[in-house]
Amino acid sequence: MNLHQFRFVQEAVRRDLNLTEAAKALHTSQPGVSKAIIELEDELGIEIFARHGKRLKRVTESGQQVLNSIQIILREVGNLKRIGEQHCMGDSGTLSIATTHTQARYVLPEPVAKLRQTFPKVNISLHQGSPDQVARMLLDEVAEIGIATESLTGYTELVTLPCYEWQHVLVLPVGHPFCGKEHLTLEDIAQEPLITYHPSYTGRTKIDHAFATRHLEPRIALEAIDSDVIKTYVRLGLGIGIAAEMSVRDVLEDGIKSGLVVRPAGHLFGQNVARVAFKRGAYLRHFVYQFAELLSSRLDRHLVARAMTGQVNDYEL
Repeated sequence: MNLHQFRFVQEAVRRDLNLTEAAKALHTSQPGVSKAIIELEDELGIEIFARHGKRLKRVTESGQQVLNSIQIILREVGNLKRIGEQHCMGDSGTLSIATTHTQARYVLPEPVAKLRQTFPKVNISLHQGSPDQVARMLLDEVAEIGIATESLTGYTELVTLPCYEWQHVLVLPVGHPFCGKEHLTLEDIAQEPLITYHPSYTGRTKIDHAFATRHLEPRIALEAIDSDVIKTYVRLGLGIGIAAEMSVRDVLEDGIKSGLVVRPAGHLFGQNVARVAFKRGAYLRHFVYQFAELLSSRLDRHLVARAMTGQVNDYEL
């Protein structure tokens, strides 16, 4: 048996048992993938996959045990590579970060700049996506560290720690009647066309839950994954925006010149938690720990290291 066979089995499962897609992802041929899997099954004396003709239908019970072992083996192979890189390359290499647009645009620039000052030979690779895509990039080892909303806690294969709290804000065009209203309610907001995040992004579930709890049906005029898009369409008069507070710092700095007014909305939609995540069992290079510390004063190397060994489940913000 060999690592190629292990990777073929793992990729077949990732691609929903589609060997053609698995072969494309691995830059090889479909017959080659199929042959390698059969050879591994013959060597082990079990069927990893149940088949219908030549098509894979499901992972067998014994196959699931094999898959669990393969995942551990390949994870440790990745760890060995990172250990070698750290000792051979020292303070150089590439830090791959998976995150959402809002984090990449408004939260990460300062810690990334500080990391580069400390480790000028470390290159940064930013991968942006939805929280679910962030989780998948960590699991697939495309990235070493992920930053997104609390939805990352749904993946048992990840170690996640709370990074900081944030709230939503209302983004209003200058002159809107709500600008002069002292107390805004969900009932008020539900009557307006709303511009906010796509359901998979930036705490949208908290927004939907708040309205549903009051039995309100908001008028969603536009959904976006980009906070700048939300602000742009509010300026154009398409509605009022609901955005993350870290995305309106420019509006607060520019004041009325921005054409927008910001009102806090944490009392309406609750608090949100941004989380940092790592693949469970992964070996973290020293500059990964350093970057985690730059993300939040609540994170330090010892806390992250303990969490990676299962000794820390969470902590209170």
